[in-house]
Amino acid sequence: MSTLIDFPLDRRHRPMPSAPSPHGGSAAALVRQARAGVAEAQQEADPAQRFATAYLAALRAAAAMLALRGRPHRGRARPTSAWVLLTRMAPELAEWAAFFASCSATRAAILAGVTRRVTQRSADDLVRQAAQFTDLVAGFVSADDTRRPDRD
Repeated sequence: MSTLIDFPLDRRHRPMPSAPSPHGGSAAALVRQARAGVAEAQQEADPAQRFATAYLAALRAAAAMLALRGRPHRGRARPTSAWVLLTRMAPELAEWAAFFASCSATRAAILAGVTRRVTQRSADDLVRQAAQFTDLVAGFVSADDTRRPDRD
């Protein structure tokens, strides 16, 4: 999977900058971005755009979980999909990672302008799944925040 597939050049889908903090601040910011992406997907009328926006929201939620768990040492390894990393770093989310990884080809097709594979139903299903996944990750992030002894 290429960087352009997961992080397109389209301004609407460019990740918002967030300053990483040693206390999970970047994970919380990514969860907020994921929730905003789900809300945007829920308002989108075009099924293909709705699908792509929901996928990106789920990808941001996955990034939040990876930020929370830390980055595995990869040395000089080739780039790896966020979904593969999520399976390694958070095995309890492996089924979610497999589900969203199965949607990657459709999202890549959408970015290439091939939208016939996306129906209203498939877009609605992905929005719903992205919302559930984001809520699940948000629970991990907030649980981690409550365990920190130095929180304000």
